[in-house]
Amino acid sequence: MSDRQSTIKRAATLSGVGLHTGGHTRLTFQPASPGHGITFVRTDLENSPEVPADIDHVVDLERGTTIGVGDVRIATVEHVLAAVAGLEIDNIRVELDNIEPPVADGSPKPFVDKLLEAGIETQDAPRDYLEITEPLSYSEPERGIDLVVLPSDKLRITFLVDYHNPALGTQYTSLVSLKDEFATEFAPARTFCFLSELEELKARDLIKGGSLESAIVICDEGKTQDDVDRLARLFGIKEHVPIGRTGVLADRVLRFHNEPVRHKAVDLIGDLALIGVPLKAHVLAARSGHSANVALARKIRGLYQKQQFRQKYSGAASRDAFMDIRAILKMMPHRYPFLLIDRIIDVEPGKRVVAIKNVTINEPFFAGHFPDHPVMPAVLVIEAMAQAGGVLMLHTVEEPATKVVYFMGIDGARFRRPVTPGDQLRFELEMLVNRRGLCKMKGRATVDGELVAEAELMATVVDK
Repeated sequence: MSDRQSTIKRAATLSGVGLHTGGHTRLTFQPASPGHGITFVRTDLENSPEVPADIDHVVDLERGTTIGVGDVRIATVEHVLAAVAGLEIDNIRVELDNIEPPVADGSPKPFVDKLLEAGIETQDAPRDYLEITEPLSYSEPERGIDLVVLPSDKLRITFLVDYHNPALGTQYTSLVSLKDEFATEFAPARTFCFLSELEELKARDLIKGGSLESAIVICDEGKTQDDVDRLARLFGIKEHVPIGRTGVLADRVLRFHNEPVRHKAVDLIGDLALIGVPLKAHVLAARSGHSANVALARKIRGLYQKQQFRQKYSGAASRDAFMDIRAILKMMPHRYPFLLIDRIIDVEPGKRVVAIKNVTINEPFFAGHFPDHPVMPAVLVIEAMAQAGGVLMLHTVEEPATKVVYFMGIDGARFRRPVTPGDQLRFELEMLVNRRGLCKMKGRATVDGELVAEAELMATVVDK
């Protein structure tokens, strides 16, 4: 795996019909500068809006992966993403004059061919990898879906499917090297569907651009030639389409003996590209599809954001501390005697934060609250909670050192027991709303697992 970023040497264009919309699209790959990432550009819309290809911009997962910003959409991006990520291209602009890339033959190969024709160029910038160091997983037991991610020195994929259909049965594949295997052994694998799915898709006004040349159609058990003829009429196909002896409609020849599961691996590569950074990991997948793939990618993306956050505010002195006091001082504007959090245990970017405040008799407020009966003022418990929420909010903005959090409201504040010297306060805050610079968070403060205070906080981030 290269340690330098890459792009393409020159523009490359192909045209065709979108699978679901049926619209004709001209797609052009354009080189991009280091650090640009993968973006899609709608050249048919005013000002040519650009949509980053990352997990934060996924807006729909029905029969494919759709990304968008506002009202701008790009549908069914997984094959394009698989081609780009499979060739280990870091920076590229994908320009389209319609909502959906061409379906071509139902595989990423046409895109791969165009990218290779354009040529791949190494750039003078280091490539940033996300290296998985501990196992993580995602599962949907009710659907029999399991995804496990293990440490590895490069991206490896092991995929298993087991369909209750004689034409497919149980299939397995393993990709060990993107460089050596992707373009020839996986990119040509075409998408597939079952005959029983076609009528439903047609009824929902999908696959307007679908044809026998853009997918492998598998006949379900019990389907007859009459069923095939009826669906052929529904799709306006005039020529006779035999049900086939192999279980594949019209006995189309597979490119690989296990082509369907190879295409599943291709879809996974495309969906993992939404993490926004190349992955060093071994991904084991069983019966997974786009929805589960993207859920896994979202989980891994959160891990990456946490790593980036920790590196930016490094200084943690303990494995238990996500940010120690030195890192907190680097981010927060508060100083003695009003910095009321000592440690950040965990941050899930944009979602939650866990912080610690060690309460000692040396706190300046105990001199007057109260000299003979020291109790931490309830308002300062809420202030400490708010400061923990400030860490969570500042993580959502660029250059947090130039910003400050102003709290605008407190709702539902309740105090369950006093906080006294020797207590360790644990604050857990969950982001409820984060919209247009305004945030609402729900916070809880506990001591030894016992709830001492709770409240909902509203705040905004402003320039210093």
